[in-house]
Formats: sequence, C-alpha cells, structure tokens
Amino acid sequence: MSINNCTTVTEFVILGLTDDPTLRVILFVIFLGVYAVTLVGNLSIIILIRNSSQLHTPMYFFLSHLAFVDISNSSTVTPVMLITFLVDKTSIPLGGCLAQFCFTATFGTSECFLLAVMAYDRYVAICSPLLYSTHMSARVCTLLFIASYLGACINSWISIGCLLNLSFCGSNNINHFFCDYSPLLKLSKNQNDLAEILSAVSAGSVLIITVVIIIISYVYILFSVLKMKSTEGRSKAFSTCTSHLTAVTLFYGTLTFIYMLPNSRYSTDENKFVSIFYTVMIPMLNPLIYSLRNNEVKGALKKLVNRKHNFS
Repeated sequence: MSINNCTTVTEFVILGLTDDPTLRVILFVIFLGVYAVTLVGNLSIIILIRNSSQLHTPMYFFLSHLAFVDISNSSTVTPVMLITFLVDKTSIPLGGCLAQFCFTATFGTSECFLLAVMAYDRYVAICSPLLYSTHMSARVCTLLFIASYLGACINSWISIGCLLNLSFCGSNNINHFFCDYSPLLKLSKNQNDLAEILSAVSAGSVLIITVVIIIISYVYILFSVLKMKSTEGRSKAFSTCTSHLTAVTLFYGTLTFIYMLPNSRYSTDENKFVSIFYTVMIPMLNPLIYSLRNNEVKGALKKLVNRKHNFS
C-alpha cells in the first residue's frame, strides 16, 4: 500500500470494445476472420516474393518487410482483442501491458519508415532509372531497412522510458482493446507534461520526417512523369506507384486523425474505432492492395501456381 492508501497496480484490465454479449460474439467472428486473412495474405506475399525471381528487386524486398511488420503488428494486438470478446475480464500484467505497447509502437513506426523508403525507391526508379542499380544496391537496401527498424525502436523506447518513470495506482481499467500510450498515461498516479510531450514530439517527428520524404519523392515523380512524351510510359510509371500511394493514404490518414488532432476533438469510442483501422484492418488490406493492383505480383503468382501444377 502507498502512503495515500492507494493500491499499486500490478495488472491491468482491458475493457475491450463492448459489453454487449451478442455484439461480442459477432465481433469475435468478424475479427477472427480479419486476422486469418491478414496472416494468410501477408505470409503469401512473403512466400511469393521469396520464391519468384522476377520479384527479387528492392521494391519487393521492402514489401516483404512491410508484410512482416503487418503480421507482427496485428499479432500483437488482435489475439488480446479476441480474448476480450470471449471472457468477462481480460487481465494483463503490467510488464505484459508495457511489452504489448512497445511492440505495437515499434511495428507501427517501422511501417512509417518502410513506406517512406518505398517512396524513395519509386523516386529513384522513375527519376534516375540508369542509376537505380547503384542507388538501390543490396548494401543500400540493407542499410535502409536496418535504419527503419532502428528508428522505430528508438521511438518506442522513448515512450516506454516515459511510462517506466510513472507509477500506476488506483484504477487499473484500460478503456481500450489493447495497451496504448494515451490510456496508460491517463491511469498513471503522477501524470506529468514531460511524459506526454516527449512521446508526442518523438511520434510527431517520425510522422513529419516520413511524410516529407514521401511528398518530396512523389513531387519529383510527378514532374518526371509529366515530362514523358509517351502516354504508355506515363501510364506504366503511375501504375508502379498506385498501390503504394493507396497504402500510404490509408495508413497516414488514420495516424493523422488519431495522433495529430487534440484529444478534445474525438471521444474514446472514436479513438478505438480509428485504432482498429490501423492496427487490425490496414495489415489485412495491404496485401490485397499490393496484389490486386499490381500486375507484377499477379504475374508472379500465376507463374508460381503453374510451376507447382506442372510439378504435381
């Protein structure tokens, strides 16, 4: 017991999305299906890229890592959310809660950096095609994806460091479907502005840096495409970017809504809804976006299927 007769929190209770028993069953079935599609879709993308020599390019190298990040992010959040639909009380230890947030922040930030790197890859491919093999060599690609994961780790460590300096006492009910930063900060006994500011500055810096890289890359791409005299060349150049632009719009649109708007502008229920979209739905949508709107992926899939059929 503390001096103020306040019990120190050693575990948290995840309240989840709803208390309605019927709605919980419906949501369990829906999100179980979403999770299954996420795993199958992203694993299929990884396996296809690894087994198709025509996809052994920097663009698809980064796409395979994006698929891995989507699987990891969804697997960090979705199983706990599914449990909240099955039991009346979902408890998670303090250490487990902090670990879940750490992984979510790391994989979510990794996606930001990877999307920015993929935009740079498209810029080099379209604006400097003759130098593409040099600027996007195997060594450069390795350095870029290592930098992406390292930057993501630094961002999550800053937030975790802030949370570790806080003490939790009294209420342990998290009004969310996973351990996110804002709900944890609200439950801390000694709330301080520094913990909120440091995390916001770190996350905001990641968003600004990656968005600037994406915008600059596509501005150069746009000018380069407009200079092309061939309509077929323009169409081909734009077709290589549409999947990435769709993924970027969905991901950054969601993050901007949840992290950049003031807390007073949206309710906890809206926060949950938007969080579901970027932690659960986007990981499912990404492989669909990159497969249904990408002729190279569809062509590689047909070749792989034909190869397996001939062997059998």
